[in-house]
Amino acid sequence: MWLNIGMGLKSILRSTLYQTEKRLQKARFKLTKQLPILLGISFPKSGTHLLDQILLGFSNVAPYAKRLHSFYAEYAGASGKKREPQQALNWLDSLQPNDIASAHLFARAEAVQKVCSPKFIPYFIFRDPRDVVVSHVFYVAEMETKHVHHEYYQTLSSFEERLKASILGRPEAEVEFLNIAERFAPYMNWLDQKAVLSIHFEDLIHNRPETLTKIAYHLLDKVPLQTPRQLILDSLESAVNPTKSPTFRSGKTGEWKKYFTAEHKKIFKEIAGDLLVKLGYEKNLDW
Repeated sequence: MWLNIGMGLKSILRSTLYQTEKRLQKARFKLTKQLPILLGISFPKSGTHLLDQILLGFSNVAPYAKRLHSFYAEYAGASGKKREPQQALNWLDSLQPNDIASAHLFARAEAVQKVCSPKFIPYFIFRDPRDVVVSHVFYVAEMETKHVHHEYYQTLSSFEERLKASILGRPEAEVEFLNIAERFAPYMNWLDQKAVLSIHFEDLIHNRPETLTKIAYHLLDKVPLQTPRQLILDSLESAVNPTKSPTFRSGKTGEWKKYFTAEHKKIFKEIAGDLLVKLGYEKNLDW
């Protein structure tokens, strides 16, 4: 009981602090109108915290919240169970103007309709799925000991076996763990939405100035700030600090080449088909 009371008090204090900061931001920028919600959508292990930091950089040049309103994931963190679709819609409805929020959010029709409305300025970041599965192994096996699949990964005797599991998923598991293609499929529809700016994680690493410019202008198309453009870009750049990410490991790209064996390549191609081609990472299956 006392634990529940303590958690309730923390939630109230967190909400009070958040709303106070929002009011201070509005006063600081002499806000005269409500601004659309900045929503960072990400495929897991694809630079979620990096995009969060960049979007929060807008709070230095516009009356946006200085911290995330909240984070939503389609799978519950503690149990790993998939949430009901209505929960995602309820979460989207809970967001208010001038909020910045983050989510692993499926592109279901109802969610797409809400996110692509004038209420939101949405972004979607994704990463080479081959690097995703490598990152997933390190995350589940070493970084997040409370992960629902951590104990299973500890039973596997080698990194190669764990990587194979991250590609193939665990069809036999009680808690849903799909293969990499099935995991990406519910996000694919975000790529077809003109209202959503799609971002390759790799572009933020290797071509950051141009990518930050796209991120800035995606907002400026709806919110014509009077702030000098270079000041906006400098604010976004200065907000980037990968080492502050609780799941940051290396921030490198193409690491899959160090870990994929011929067998991993074979099963990945069998499972994912032309996924890499659709995402722009390969021209064909000859890789």
